Amino acid sequence: MTRARRAKGPGAFSGAAYRRRWLDGPTGRLWRAGMERLSRISIDPAIRFGKPCVRGTRISVGDVLGYLAGGMSEAAVLADFPQLTHDDILACLAFAAERERRVMPVPAA
Repeated sequence: MTRARRAKGPGAFSGAAYRRRWLDGPTGRLWRAGMERLSRISIDPAIRFGKPCVRGTRISVGDVLGYLAGGMSEAAVLADFPQLTHDDILACLAFAAERERRVMPVPAA
């Protein structure tokens, strides 16, 4: 089996150069920020039966998302849970977005 040749020229990028250019662009910066936020989420089998929680608390990601989905504003969530910060709420949203991205679609029957 032969491998397809890549285009050569001023507009062609190798895989590493393309990844570097993508990571340095606006989409890459947003992606890195989301990945850094995920470090605020922890999964410990001894806390809330292994549900993903905001690090250092017993507040689960599902709880925060449920409050937001139920119509509670971010300010109301922060007022009810003073141990949370704006970045914690963004981390919950980033965690949900990453999990959604990894869901395997089920083919239609």
